[in-house]
Amino acid sequence: MSSRKIVLNFPKEKIDKPIVYKLIKDCNLTFNILRANITPDQEGHMVLELVGENSEIEKGMKYLKEEGISTQPLSKDIKVNWDKCTQCGVCVAICPTDALYIKDRKTMEVAFDSDKCIACELCIRPCPPRAIELTF
Repeated sequence: MSSRKIVLNFPKEKIDKPIVYKLIKDCNLTFNILRANITPDQEGHMVLELVGENSEIEKGMKYLKEEGISTQPLSKDIKVNWDKCTQCGVCVAICPTDALYIKDRKTMEVAFDSDKCIACELCIRPCPPRAIELTF
């Protein structure tokens, strides 16, 4: 079994279609909705973690493309500007998945593991220098 975290961008014409249902039924995938912002008559965004065999995940990605749903890996959406980061560690204390962590206890260097990130955004507001951003 594999998993892949992706961001789906729905055009407003696809908001009322059973896109996620078809990923389950036709592609034999399970999923976890990590975040969603879907409003009638507007573009929608959804962050999903897809779980299944690699071939089924690829089948699901192909289906999404055919349906006109643009996708991108979640890791491309989480940005940490290391030039702005002051290594204060506030984000580490609040991160529920340990995606932000202390890499070296001697220097207190902060690091980011995008594979663990669920895009909950809890780290963004408390970051004093505003070094963490989430973009869709």
